[in-house]
Amino acid sequence: MFTRTLLAAALACCAFAPSIMAQEFTLRLHHFLPMTDSVPREGLVPWAEAIEAQSDGRIAVEFYPSMMLGGAPADLFAQAQGGAVDLVWTVLGYTPGRFPKAEVFEMPFLVTNAEDTSRAFQRYVEENAMDEFAGLKLIAVHTHGPGLFHSNRPIERLEDLQGLKIRGGSRVISAMLTDLGAEAIGFPVPEVPEALTRGVIDGATIPWQVTLALRTSELVSNHTGFAGDHGLYTQTFAVVMNQGAYDRLPPELQAVIDANTGIEWAGRFGAANDADDIVGLEQALERGNRVITLDAGEAARWRAAAQATIDDWFAEMAASGIDGAALYARATELVAEEHR
Repeated sequence: MFTRTLLAAALACCAFAPSIMAQEFTLRLHHFLPMTDSVPREGLVPWAEAIEAQSDGRIAVEFYPSMMLGGAPADLFAQAQGGAVDLVWTVLGYTPGRFPKAEVFEMPFLVTNAEDTSRAFQRYVEENAMDEFAGLKLIAVHTHGPGLFHSNRPIERLEDLQGLKIRGGSRVISAMLTDLGAEAIGFPVPEVPEALTRGVIDGATIPWQVTLALRTSELVSNHTGFAGDHGLYTQTFAVVMNQGAYDRLPPELQAVIDANTGIEWAGRFGAANDADDIVGLEQALERGNRVITLDAGEAARWRAAAQATIDDWFAEMAASGIDGAALYARATELVAEEHR
């Protein structure tokens, strides 16, 4: 059984597996963040433990964090699809244009918390967007919690954002930042610390939990979020398996994988983010950083400005023959159903 001791030791190694028992199948899981991040630590590792236990040790999962097998985060889906690795965990927005229907969950002010929104997102994908994962075995999708601003200068009203260079994690988020008046700069999240240190950006949009791995609270002193049930935005993630790797398993082991896919794991991945959102906020407060919460009146101004992002997305989808308005309406319904 995988233990915390093994996990601690693994953080100093290039790869680790949740078992030292002999196994018939070893699955290599490649991803873009350290194992100390919430989803690898509290989501992917428990998932691997479940796979090992339910397969009676016949399947082991080796982790390769922080792009240790090479390439950039944007390459992860291609690595899984091409069979360079067996499994990946990554951000859908790192491959713009590949997951247009899944983008709806990045629309402004849709997210509630990560667990509920992840469950809603899993239901949505199963209903509307499985074709976007053709050629891959989908384990689960999920989101992070409410994204917020982490900046050198305080952002207390919409006007304070004007002209600031802000990192956005996807094309939709960057479009939203532009509509809000910022100068959006897009790149993968592991590059945030260096960009802040070098002054390439004035701030970044990430959730609280990511600030822990990136030590963002040590690099900026202001953090701005929104009051109420809905945050500014979220990003979408997926754990996917190479179809060939799945097909090579005998039926009884395919059944183990099948039993560990879908909404329950989506919720667990999201819940891991929610737990570390609390820790990230506490860390910022302990450092004496300023945490700004914009009230409902100010948030309404941001919602009005961000509506252009939603409208533009509808138009883009329509040009591709996709009913974006209907997808958005369904996403909104699912989020409301899961958040009670």
